[in-house]
Amino acid sequence: MILSDRDIKEHLRTGKLVIEGLGKNRIKAAWVDLSLGNEFRIFKISQHPFIDVRKPIDNTEKVVVSEGETFMLHPGEFILGHVKEKISIPDDLAAYIDGQSSLGRIGMVVHITAGYIDPGYSGALTLEMTNVGKLPILIHPGMKICKLVLFKLSSPAEVPYHKRKDAKYYKQTGAEATQIHKDFENNSH
Repeated sequence: MILSDRDIKEHLRTGKLVIEGLGKNRIKAAWVDLSLGNEFRIFKISQHPFIDVRKPIDNTEKVVVSEGETFMLHPGEFILGHVKEKISIPDDLAAYIDGQSSLGRIGMVVHITAGYIDPGYSGALTLEMTNVGKLPILIHPGMKICKLVLFKLSSPAEVPYHKRKDAKYYKQTGAEATQIHKDFENNSH
């Protein structure tokens, strides 16, 4: 079951669901509009011929955009960003993020994969963004970037994200590079 605006407001009022930094008029009929943060990770040119997902790698460079400034997303470019708000999902809810239709209509894909947010997750959400259009797109920290859709579970999760041994991104504060190598360290591949 998807939570309605009434249910979202009630979960926020009781503190069961937490969305820190939520702007005014961001709760819609069946989702919450989230805004773009100011930290991005751009991918560096590498001399390595491939990425071995079993080994730690950070082939990104952090770029922080000052207040009032913009970030230019070039055609074909893939970057990591994050939502400005910090969220905490209770053990009996799950969520999904989806891009804004208006951004899709200019060729911006806000989230390529892994849009699902586990029950018990807490932190900032990393966005996997790309420009599939023909022109550069100026994006502005603070702009609406995606929607958060919340789902009610049939019962609370037995092992929510905050209790999992393989929770690689719990309490992240901004755009983080991949931690896929930890799947191999924990023998969970």
